[in-house]
Amino acid sequence: MAETNQSETDFPLAGQAKDGWSTKDEATATCFCGAVQLAFPTQKPGLIDTFICNCTDCRKITASMFASNFIIANTHLKHLRGQDNLKTFGQSNTIASRNTMTNHFCSTCGTLMYRVSSGFSDMSVLRIGTVDDFRLHETKLRPRVEQFSKDRVSWLHGVEAAKQIEGSYF
Repeated sequence: MAETNQSETDFPLAGQAKDGWSTKDEATATCFCGAVQLAFPTQKPGLIDTFICNCTDCRKITASMFASNFIIANTHLKHLRGQDNLKTFGQSNTIASRNTMTNHFCSTCGTLMYRVSSGFSDMSVLRIGTVDDFRLHETKLRPRVEQFSKDRVSWLHGVEAAKQIEGSYF
């Protein structure tokens, strides 16, 4: 890993792990307890896209009103630690495409690290909130698309400058 100049504000106190990092081309995502850590590219071709999802499935699985996501090609996703600590749960009943969506959770703290669709099994959908370098939330991982905007709660506004899609974009 190349050295970077990182301030404490880029890596605020959030969760138990204190070893997250980022370089110009790669960064880490870590679960809340620190048992699972991934490395991913921060640009193409490994970084495929970034998006907000307002679908009812994402609401339920995040216990929030939307999910902030980014898609990584599996050929570029690295499990730095804790792959054996991930548990999976998959279903297709509530997925708009009816593809099976398999969720990969840390079995210790329950953090959803990523999802994989049977329709796009060569990609993983990671959560922006798991990324250790908070600068990336505002820069390279800023959502480019907002999907299921028709399901967005009325008290939230759309993501400024993001392409608005009423249904599924991916």
